[in-house]
Amino acid sequence: MYDILIIGSGPAGYVAAIRAAQLGMKVACIEKGSIGGTCLNIGCIPSKTLLDSSLKHYQLINDYAEHGIEAKEVQIDLSKMMSRKEGVVKQLTDGVGALLKSNKVDLIKGSAKILGNSSIEVVNDDGSMTLEAKNIMIATGSYPSELETIKIGNNIVDNEGALKFKKVPQSIVVVGAGVIGLELGSLWSRLGSQVTIIEAQKEFLPMLDQRISRQVSREFINQGLDIKLDCEILEVKEKSAGLEISFNYKDEHIVLEPEKIILAVGRKPNTKDLFSDNLLTTDKKGFIEVDEYCQTSVKNIWAVGDVVRGPMLAHKASEEGVMVVERINGQDTSLNYDHIPNVIYTHPEIAWVGQNETELKALEIDYKTGSFPFLANGRALASGETAGSVNIIADNKTDKILGIQVFGPSASEIVQQALIAMNNNVTSEEFSSTIFSHPGVSEALHEANLAMNSKAIHIQNRKRRS
Repeated sequence: MYDILIIGSGPAGYVAAIRAAQLGMKVACIEKGSIGGTCLNIGCIPSKTLLDSSLKHYQLINDYAEHGIEAKEVQIDLSKMMSRKEGVVKQLTDGVGALLKSNKVDLIKGSAKILGNSSIEVVNDDGSMTLEAKNIMIATGSYPSELETIKIGNNIVDNEGALKFKKVPQSIVVVGAGVIGLELGSLWSRLGSQVTIIEAQKEFLPMLDQRISRQVSREFINQGLDIKLDCEILEVKEKSAGLEISFNYKDEHIVLEPEKIILAVGRKPNTKDLFSDNLLTTDKKGFIEVDEYCQTSVKNIWAVGDVVRGPMLAHKASEEGVMVVERINGQDTSLNYDHIPNVIYTHPEIAWVGQNETELKALEIDYKTGSFPFLANGRALASGETAGSVNIIADNKTDKILGIQVFGPSASEIVQQALIAMNNNVTSEEFSSTIFSHPGVSEALHEANLAMNSKAIHIQNRKRRS
């Protein structure tokens, strides 16, 4: 009998398996696909690999001349770009496989179904087997959502298909202006596609405060992305010459004929046929209901990552996996779900963590804000990366940092610095005493924090709301 059986080897599953093995548990990880799950194989890693490659192409054509570097007759070898992507994926998945092996985690290939609180049936090409365990962890991830009006086909793809094009499409319509839609739209726009992004919501990136979302919108328009909000899709037709999509945009009826359509309208929990009827409680969307420690309605069955509430993020899933195995081991591990960082890997990057102004107003919390533009940052100006700003929020009474939003160079790294302060209940005054290296883009975080208390050096201090 195993101490724990983990279904899924993505960021939640393999990290939990390794941590459980470190704690001396007998562990098996059941995987029906490739090691590493969606993130390593068809999500985070391949998309960021292509995003970086496409950015180099875009900058070579649009930005390098300003630096005195002339590039003529730049060509794209998409096949080589895709091969490099696959190489990166293979290196990482092979590495995860080696880590599981070195930690003596049994990797079992096949589809799993939970039969009861301690048994799992695994079906593969060799037949079926039943495994027993003291604890079971569900870490099966998620899959792309579809719309009733749009179904995946030859020229209509989800995020996985959008990373496998054989040639650069002349035109693309991306349905969805969320994280995935913006990243994929940016990727192909940089490589030369004419990209239109359509979104049903009336607000652009509503999780951000307006001062940031407006900056993002302006920059993406300057980059050539055509973003249309408040859209209603009426019909999609597959024609011999390509596609036709018709939609209402505010008061206007629009018909486009793109070469490809990318569907980026969210993801659904991968829980279908995973357990016997009525064994576990799920909500209307298929998410498994758990408590704050990821324990299900069955005491020794746990669920983590994309199959439970909260943001569908690899790092959130990994930390939930670690929390569960440590709690099984008797440790009092918990997570602060208010401090999970979010990143959109466009260029510039968009990153945020904690509460925003809209949330604080609704809670009637007295707060103060500070902002600093990258245009006033020496390192950003030197590299020509001046779009965007750092915005920070603190409690006006306690001075505790409550949230941060960054649009600009290295936003994903800057937000992490603020998160360390937030996790340790550092006040903005205490954070002001931190010495930042010069010149560095993270100095913008320092200045935004100083500006919150009218102490900024490199911009004019203005009276902030309090």
